[in-house]
Amino acid sequence: MLKADGFDEAILGVARQFNQPEKLIYDYVKCVEILMSRDDMTKDEAVEFMEFNVVGAYMGEETPIWMTPMDPDLLEND
Repeated sequence: MLKADGFDEAILGVARQFNQPEKLIYDYVKCVEILMSRDDMTKDEAVEFMEFNVVGAYMGEETPIWMTPMDPDLLEND
């Protein structure tokens, strides 16, 4: 499994799928917060950095997954 440097606190778990390599899953929002506090970035700077340098970096089949938490209310059927 590949690991993203500096984002250990944002690891949520491991993704497993039949006949595929395991991948680490990171909380995207937590990664943005880490960049803001650790590197003194604004939210916009942190999001831009995440999109270009982290999410946009393909490192092969074991590239981590960047998960954005979903509002559970969006799943309700009214």
